[in-house]
Amino acid sequence: MKNRKGWLAVLGAAVALLLVPPLVSAGGEETGPQIRGLRMMVPNSPGGGYDITARTAVKAVEDAGLNGNIEVFNLPGAGGTVGLGRLVNERGNGKLAMSMGLGVVGSVYTNKSPSSLQDTTAIAKLTEEADIVVVSKDSPYQTIQQLVEAWRADPGSVPVGGGSAPGGPDHLAPMLMAQAAGIPPTRVNYIPFDGGGELMASVLGGKVGFGVSGIGETRDQIASGALRALAVTSQQRVPGIDAPTLQESGVDVSFTNWRGIVAPPGLSDSDRERLIGLFTRLQDTPQWREALQRNGWTPAFQPGDDFAAFLKTENDRVAAVLKELGLA
Repeated sequence: MKNRKGWLAVLGAAVALLLVPPLVSAGGEETGPQIRGLRMMVPNSPGGGYDITARTAVKAVEDAGLNGNIEVFNLPGAGGTVGLGRLVNERGNGKLAMSMGLGVVGSVYTNKSPSSLQDTTAIAKLTEEADIVVVSKDSPYQTIQQLVEAWRADPGSVPVGGGSAPGGPDHLAPMLMAQAAGIPPTRVNYIPFDGGGELMASVLGGKVGFGVSGIGETRDQIASGALRALAVTSQQRVPGIDAPTLQESGVDVSFTNWRGIVAPPGLSDSDRERLIGLFTRLQDTPQWREALQRNGWTPAFQPGDDFAAFLKTENDRVAAVLKELGLA
């Protein structure tokens, strides 16, 4: 009887091992591509471009079964550099990533941030997106030409709002517009908002003469008739948006924003590859393709080292533009 009980105990343990797969390897690391406990930081307010990108990407990842639950949290401030500083201080944390974009590149300069994107681990560039010039439905400006004419006549009386701190895309785009229209950038009355959500409320409330933001942040209000689209900043018109390009409207500006994912510095090779692999697999899912189309985003995937090289190029480009505008 004693031997029988012992044999049954061994059999039961063996069956349990067969039914419950191991969660960790012998070295204590997770097996497989999934990243348990992954968190996504958004360095601006809810409703902004980084926020929409992060939550859209995370939902697509989860719906496609590429990873378990991913927590998204906001840490706004100083044009994204508060979140950047937090990320850099999380050295070696392979369970944290941050949604970011061109705005953070410029904010590093204008906010004199002690941390830069060169201090992070580049994971992937995800999208490109045109900015769009919008006014409220009650605005007197029916066309971009009418807006530019009034702006040129008295720049200070036509405040422009953007969902970026100085140096970000929503700031650079109207500054380049002003320069092309013959308006000195120093005379532009630019009002920064911490993300597209706050900006749209101010445009709708008539607190700024016009707003410049990403298409994804404005599409719903344009469709509802609450906002009027006057122009897009891309070289080509944007499908689904009834607005000309700036260039075809006589304002010689072509400008495109982009967004991507970075992680803390000092990641192990396995943690870095797991994160890059996750966003690489995302590209081929129907959930992500549908999200790109719905938001008017252009796919612009660049993983790992390619994205790191792109960040270096963008850093140099933005520094040159800010210097030309007298902002750096």
